[in-house]
Amino acid sequence: MSSAKEESIKSVIDPATGEFKRPAAQFRNFISSEPGAEFPPEKGRYHLYVSYACPWAHRTLIVQKLKGLEDIISFTSVHWYMDLGGVSWRFVTLDENLPGENVVPDPINGVQNIRELYLLADPNYSGRFSVPVLWDKKLKTIVNNESSEIIRMLNTEFDGLLGEEFRGVNIVPQGLREKIDETNAWIYDDLNNGVYKSGIAKTQEAYEKAVTAVFNSLDRIEDLLQHTSEPYLLGSQLTEVDVRLYPTIVRFDIVYVTLFKTNLKTIRDGYPNIHRWLQHLYWDIPAFNETTNVEHIKKHYFKSLTPINPDGNVPLGPLPDIREK
Repeated sequence: MSSAKEESIKSVIDPATGEFKRPAAQFRNFISSEPGAEFPPEKGRYHLYVSYACPWAHRTLIVQKLKGLEDIISFTSVHWYMDLGGVSWRFVTLDENLPGENVVPDPINGVQNIRELYLLADPNYSGRFSVPVLWDKKLKTIVNNESSEIIRMLNTEFDGLLGEEFRGVNIVPQGLREKIDETNAWIYDDLNNGVYKSGIAKTQEAYEKAVTAVFNSLDRIEDLLQHTSEPYLLGSQLTEVDVRLYPTIVRFDIVYVTLFKTNLKTIRDGYPNIHRWLQHLYWDIPAFNETTNVEHIKKHYFKSLTPINPDGNVPLGPLPDIREK
């Protein structure tokens, strides 16, 4: 393990507790349909930079497809490899052929990696070089790099450019807004981010605290689904809660159980109601299936996170990746 990678991991660990602390995103502007907005919704103006491997970027791809925004906001996916000690995510080269839509060299700015993209937007930027990135081609800058805010923009701010079919898709309906925010909060802290707290913990105490919270959260979700006849977490309608939970659950058995030691149970054999929910989203709703690229996911985690998997070997199982219904 290189010293650069060691320092990268140390930079997100609380030295007092050994716990993982995720840094906040720094570009926080909004696309808005309000008159006079600096970033108004326009067809062809914005571009999403994503990774099929990254669960935070995965959210944005799901919402882009759910809202029918493919012809309004273009996107490019990076290579699955992330350099922890250097440039972060890189784009593929012309001679590389990876699976997935739009896994190509950067077609907008011609940069080689995400670090160069950030420095193009702000030469003095000194934060993390993360995805997703919502890029403004007109002003040549980053609008936002916080996934939770990007999906809220995609959900509403381009409705004026959409047909009725997609304008009516709303994953944050006003009547459920408070419940969505409340549910997102504990799922994010204990599960979405909790698996990372478990996998990157540097002490036994920090690991056990995190992994206990992960499974308490899964138990809570299982109970919610067990006591309803509806297909989604908050009832009959697909909401942002489902969208934000899915990238974690679809990665759980194939990555987190092994790499992050979240191995008290698997989803497929330990949580029958969550498993049925996962199968429904993956097999019945194209926006989830078409944005889930298992090769990118597994190779990224097992080959990029060498501080916790030094040999870089990728497990063959579990098989199948997602069981059919």
